[in-house]
Amino acid sequence: MTDGQRLAVEFADLARRLQGSDFDMTLAEVLRAAISAVDADLGGVMLVRKGKVHSAAVTEDLVLRADELQLETGHGPCLEAIDDQTRFIIDDTETDERWPKWCGEVRKLGIRSVLAVFLTTAQGTLGALNLYSYQPNRYSEEDAVVATILATHASVALAADKEREELRSAIDGRHMIGMAQGILMERFKLNRDQAFAVLRRYSQDRNIKLREVAAQLVESRVLPD
Repeated sequence: MTDGQRLAVEFADLARRLQGSDFDMTLAEVLRAAISAVDADLGGVMLVRKGKVHSAAVTEDLVLRADELQLETGHGPCLEAIDDQTRFIIDDTETDERWPKWCGEVRKLGIRSVLAVFLTTAQGTLGALNLYSYQPNRYSEEDAVVATILATHASVALAADKEREELRSAIDGRHMIGMAQGILMERFKLNRDQAFAVLRRYSQDRNIKLREVAAQLVESRVLPD
């Protein structure tokens, strides 16, 4: 079996495993597959949520520190891959001049090579898949192509998981609000619209999300002070 055939089999197997996985499981599977595909030592995923980038999954704490250094300094290959929707290879953190401050710090952690690939779908950028090596000159353009193909599979799966989570959250929120309306209707002899108006007024007056007002009422049977 050629390398291309082997990768095709691995990617097909990954696609099957990602079907029906929850969000955390999807991240774990993506990292495992990416590290195996390009023979990386370490890996992580940074995601964009509500306009902010955060470290969503790492193989070990050293990767988390590398992510934190980018967020602290505001620059680095992973952040730039997200912003520019592209991929970057650092052959050696000892000689790369594009992100000198970050490279200098991660070199102290033992990281010498970096491959950062953006994650995106038609709905927008999700984040970046980041792969690290303790050895210099580990990643080639061929590795970058392989990682990009894998990132495409990952992006679709992560977007689907995100959509399912948001749907579940919306359903849970509506259920909570419905229970809170029921409490108000029974206690104060209100109809459904009047009960909802009370919840909305408390939400607006106190700048608290409607779902949180409802949750507090359901739990304590008392509206926020």
